[in-house]
Amino acid sequence: MADIGLIVHLGRREASAHARDLAAWLTGEGHVIRVPEADAEVSGLDELRVDPAVFAEGLDLVVTLGGDGSILRAVELLGESSVPILGVNHGQLGYLTEVEPAEARQAVARTLAGEHHFDERMLVKVTVSSGGESTSHVALNEAVVERSAEVNTIRLAVELDGEFFTTYAADGLIVASPTGSTAYAFSARGPIIEPGYPALLLTPVSPHMLFDRSLVLAPTTRIRLTVDGHRPATVSVDGRRVSVVGDGDTIECTSAPHSARLVSFGPRRFHRVLKAKFGLNDR
Repeated sequence: MADIGLIVHLGRREASAHARDLAAWLTGEGHVIRVPEADAEVSGLDELRVDPAVFAEGLDLVVTLGGDGSILRAVELLGESSVPILGVNHGQLGYLTEVEPAEARQAVARTLAGEHHFDERMLVKVTVSSGGESTSHVALNEAVVERSAEVNTIRLAVELDGEFFTTYAADGLIVASPTGSTAYAFSARGPIIEPGYPALLLTPVSPHMLFDRSLVLAPTTRIRLTVDGHRPATVSVDGRRVSVVGDGDTIECTSAPHSARLVSFGPRRFHRVLKAKFGLNDR
């Protein structure tokens, strides 16, 4: 018997229907199922509802029914625990999901039987210090510090391992993991980094300066961003807005001491994923 968490895409009815079917099957097999409050509400699984604050406690596996965004939510809910995540693709691109809906039951059974591998993904630890208080977060993709809608550019002073590097005048800065190099940083013309290569990626968004290149840094680098000036900025972690920061406030990023563990059933060759997702045909 296993304790299994379900994360459901909050906007797709087919994912909710699949969640009900999967929950019924797993419960019939003797497993304990728990679903965060919001997911339980949209999928009609109120009897399995749990507070998100205790969702991760004692879990053996999390199954996400959605796209990559559902996996990002699972990482947020799991915090520093290393519970394996099995992604079932009810999304569109599905970089991170492992199986299609028709394969879900077999995939769960194989995972519980130990017939699987782990794809370890580096996480970014993000510490925001503002107004004398600090909050910590983990990101699978990226942390973003960018201008609010009311201002034009912002100024962010960057330190690398305690040494001043430069001050960026830009719409924002992205600190991404290798996994996140194909997310927001990619749209800002940053490089693509193979997910298994340990690194941190610092990419400016629409820089108003001559130096406009990304930096690929060692994963142990401590990247410290300090707001320089009166213009406020917003801080987002994997697409979730977590703070508004002002003059003198800091955001420090480095690799987290733990990783996300994505269930896989064979090697995921990154170049094949890129070819499939971007329609790169052989020439």
